Amino acid sequence: MPDVRNLLSGKRRYLFGFILLSLITVIFVAFSMSGGDDFDIARREVLLRRIGHEVLLQSGDSTSRVLPVKKVAENEYQIRFEKNFTFRPDSLVNTTRRLLAKDPLARDYVVNVLNCSNSSVAYGYAISKNTKDDIIACRGRDQPKACYMINVKFKPTGINTAKNVYLLGSLPFLAFAGFVFLRSVKPKPRRALPKSQDARIFTLGSVLFDAEKQQLTINEKTIELTGTETRVLLIFAMSPNETIERSRLQKEIWEDEGVIVGRSLDMFISKLRKKLEFDPNTKIVVIRGKGYKLEINT
Repeated sequence: MPDVRNLLSGKRRYLFGFILLSLITVIFVAFSMSGGDDFDIARREVLLRRIGHEVLLQSGDSTSRVLPVKKVAENEYQIRFEKNFTFRPDSLVNTTRRLLAKDPLARDYVVNVLNCSNSSVAYGYAISKNTKDDIIACRGRDQPKACYMINVKFKPTGINTAKNVYLLGSLPFLAFAGFVFLRSVKPKPRRALPKSQDARIFTLGSVLFDAEKQQLTINEKTIELTGTETRVLLIFAMSPNETIERSRLQKEIWEDEGVIVGRSLDMFISKLRKKLEFDPNTKIVVIRGKGYKLEINT
């Protein structure tokens, strides 16, 4: 009997040592990866300075300075200039896309050109990993010569991607040890959404809405939707002729993903209205002071 107890005690000590070693490994990797993050951040700031340099060249200025890039918040940077300049939105969009494509962590970001005097937004756009979700307007309109600052805000989760992948690679060791000790504890099963909620076809008047394919079919005409437009319309389609509060739409479409973009909701509603206008009996109406309603007249 004592031999059995000693054997069990030895196994426990072995497993405890295994868990401790795995935990130390994970902590070590977490700290060692911080040096890589510092390098990526420094490289990103160089790319941002290059954007400022090319913007000045495009405006015909090859002598004035690009001032030091300023980090105004976590994952948000400001490019400042010594002198006034003019810019063309198309060129600015193409320049940021081309240069930030060299930053493996810059997948989603928002660019705002601010007036120096009052920090109002002179021009802005959003670039997404999925180009169908890009928000770009007012192309082809030259902006007047003035004092501008360029703010670039990156999606917060992007900077830690490499570290998270590395740490997740160490988790199987902890998972194995945890299973040995906690095998009697059964986790509560995760509630999965039914497939019909992910891949559902809705009939909205004479409009056929395929949420899975991100398409509208109106009078045999197929209209493509972006990912964000599909998510917005899906909320309406699941509650037709009911008022959907503006705050709910903002929360479910952006806030739950950790990104809030001002005035974006109105823009997507406007785009959906335009795509639904082929069916006069199906339209999104504004409920003043509350939100919106998908109105279907049968």
